[in-house]
Amino acid sequence: MADIIRLEKISKTYGTKVKTQVLFDIDLAFAEQSFNAIIGQSGSGKSTLMNIIGTLDQPTRGEIWINQIRTTDMNADQLASLRNETIGFIFQFHYLLPEFTVMENVLMPWRIRGLPVIKEVRDRAEELLDTVGLSKVHNNLATALSGGQQQRTAIARALINQPKIVLADEPTGNLDSATTDTVYQLLRQINRKMKTTFIIITHDKRVAEQADRIVEIKDGRIEMDVRNPI
Repeated sequence: MADIIRLEKISKTYGTKVKTQVLFDIDLAFAEQSFNAIIGQSGSGKSTLMNIIGTLDQPTRGEIWINQIRTTDMNADQLASLRNETIGFIFQFHYLLPEFTVMENVLMPWRIRGLPVIKEVRDRAEELLDTVGLSKVHNNLATALSGGQQQRTAIARALINQPKIVLADEPTGNLDSATTDTVYQLLRQINRKMKTTFIIITHDKRVAEQADRIVEIKDGRIEMDVRNPI
């Protein structure tokens, strides 16, 4: 498989007078359709790395390619367009809009693109809600859902624009172990069915062990990079 993400010599330093370097010359690539886990202790730099991969933050030095596009010299509008069209995000806190229904939350990234919600898009949203097991509650307000249902809504929302990449930062950090297993099996199912590349930050070793590949970040450097024989 071709690489859908490639990082070359990525470094990140915060501050001007007092400088703190959190990433050191990271070289890393992820193949299309792969399912990857990034692990590391708090403060290791893994969330900074995730934000840079998702173009939410910029490296101090280094080159980034997303879906064969070099992002280093893109302006803010170009990066926002690339994110919206190519990358889906799932966070530990789902960030659903409480005044909107499940369906409306799922459709929000499409509306942000300024495009009309035609039948094809609504059908896609309904299919996604069926995939995540929420068809029966699609008209419920987000506040009327359980924690697991809210996170599954966030998964469907991340997929509405048919992104090639999904970045998930501790997506089950607030869920119990049984719901965590359900959500990760769902992510795996989507990876296989839709050929979406997943990169997941997790503290849960059980989750990491289900990935095709585990990358460990320690003190801003790659400490381990192994393929899982699963």
